[in-house]
Amino acid sequence: MKKLFTLLGIKTRDDFAAFIKQFFKFGVVGLSNTAVFLGSYYALLYLGMFYVLANIMGFALSVLNAFFWSRRFVFTESDKSPGRQLLKVYSSYGFTFLLSLGTLMIMVEVLGVSEVIAPLINMCYTVPLNFILNKFWAFR
Repeated sequence: MKKLFTLLGIKTRDDFAAFIKQFFKFGVVGLSNTAVFLGSYYALLYLGMFYVLANIMGFALSVLNAFFWSRRFVFTESDKSPGRQLLKVYSSYGFTFLLSLGTLMIMVEVLGVSEVIAPLINMCYTVPLNFILNKFWAFR
């Protein structure tokens, strides 16, 4: 565990508390991302858009939301170019999206996990992975 803390830059209890607080803020932003995604997805479906395109648009809007709030609320010490950060945020979320899609298909089609439960299992690793990618790469 000590090696993990060192890797994450956690040296003191205050560092640990700050890390947990930042992760919690990231979770709050994640809830707003979910609302943006679902709201835009269902609105676009209602307007007659093909569900795959509505899914892509919902994803794009939710990641833009994630970037905006992460930059202002979660990773406020960031001072890099917003354009470069935005590209990195889309890359990290895109990576975990594709990873979760693959594991979702394996869980449902091969392992017989319920399609209702499988996305919840995926969130157990995609949320921390997105946090790590954003903290140590996109907003570094």
